Amino acid sequence: MFDILVYLYETYYRPDACPEPAALARKLSAIGFDDIEISEALDWLSGLTEMACEELPDAAASTGTRYYVDEEYTELGSGAIGFIAFLESAGVLGPVQREIVIERALALDESPVTLGKLKIIVLMLLWSQGKEPDALMFDDLFGADDEQVPRLLH
Repeated sequence: MFDILVYLYETYYRPDACPEPAALARKLSAIGFDDIEISEALDWLSGLTEMACEELPDAAASTGTRYYVDEEYTELGSGAIGFIAFLESAGVLGPVQREIVIERALALDESPVTLGKLKIIVLMLLWSQGKEPDALMFDDLFGADDEQVPRLLH
């Protein structure tokens, strides 16, 4: 599924440049992607689109601290939670975007979510909103997956 998401990010500059889901599925199948992966990716993208379109005015103005329940902590893992906190403190993610990233990460059948996959989730969220991270943040998001190097927040 993540190979398809990266392909979409690299191929289509904007999400509105993507074909409709049925046409996109045919195109992805013709390229050689597996039908099951295509279906999973399109379902995941549909969930992303639904969440991104929802209006959450109270959360947008939030300046509080986000606490994770045990299930979220177990599913995401400390690396993903630390990276989300880093992105929020760097101004890449706002409170609403953070919640969308968390929800989309929890929608995966993976525990804990790898840092590499979380980075793709963040890129896809920004892409779906027509936002592009600055060059340094892009390198951090799309660069090597440094699982062994702890991220320090200052």
